[in-house]
Amino acid sequence: MTSMDSTNKTTTAQPPRGRVDKAAAIVQAACRVFGRDGYSRAGIDTIAAEAGASTRTLYNHFPGGKEELFRSVMQWSSGQVRDEQLAQLRRYLDLERPPRPDDLERDLLALARAWVGLMTDFRDHFSLVRHISAEARHVPAEVLDAWQEAGPRAVGRELTSAMAALDGRGLIDVHGDPAQASVHFMALISTEITQRSYWGVSPLPQEEADRLTAAGVRAFLRAYGSAG
Repeated sequence: MTSMDSTNKTTTAQPPRGRVDKAAAIVQAACRVFGRDGYSRAGIDTIAAEAGASTRTLYNHFPGGKEELFRSVMQWSSGQVRDEQLAQLRRYLDLERPPRPDDLERDLLALARAWVGLMTDFRDHFSLVRHISAEARHVPAEVLDAWQEAGPRAVGRELTSAMAALDGRGLIDVHGDPAQASVHFMALISTEITQRSYWGVSPLPQEEADRLTAAGVRAFLRAYGSAG
C-alpha cells in the first residue's frame, strides 16, 4: 500500500496492525514447519498450531491454502537471504573501489565465507531448500519459479554483473561468459559444504568449512584468474 500525497492527506486504506502481525506469525511458523517436515508432509493444522492461530484464521489470511502459504514463505525467506547475500557481495566486491590484484583472493574468500555462513544464520530457510531439492516434483512449478525469482536468480544476476566488471578491469578472465563464471564460483565455494552439512542442518567444524571454502576460491582463480 502507498500513501497519496495531497493537501487533505488522503491515504489508501491500511490493513490493521494485528492482521499484519498475525500473517507474519503464520509465515514464520510455516517456514519452520515446511523446513522440518517438507512441503508434502506439512499440514495446515500443524502450521496453524505452530503460529498460535486457528485453521480458520490461517485460511482467512491465505485462502489458497498450503500452496499460497508456501509461495509466501519462499518469497519472504528467499528475500531475507537474498538481501543479506547482496549486502555481502557489495561489501566485499565494491566495484566502485575494485580490489587490487594482490587482494582479489582475499576479498573473494571473505565473500565466500560470508555466504557459506548464511546456512547457519538462516537455518530454517536452507532446511526448506533442502526439502525442495528432495521433493521438487511435488511442489507446484509456479511456486518454484517464484522462489527462484525472489532469491537465487536475483543474486545470480548481480554476481554475474560483478564477474563481468572484474573481467573488464582485468582482474579475472571469464572467457566471454560471466554468467557461467558466477555459477562456477558458487558451486566451488559451497557445494561440498552444502552436501556434507545437509544444507547446514549438521554444520561442519569451522576449520573444515574454512578449508573447503579456501580450496574453492583457489580452484576458481586457477580457472578464471587473469593471465595478465
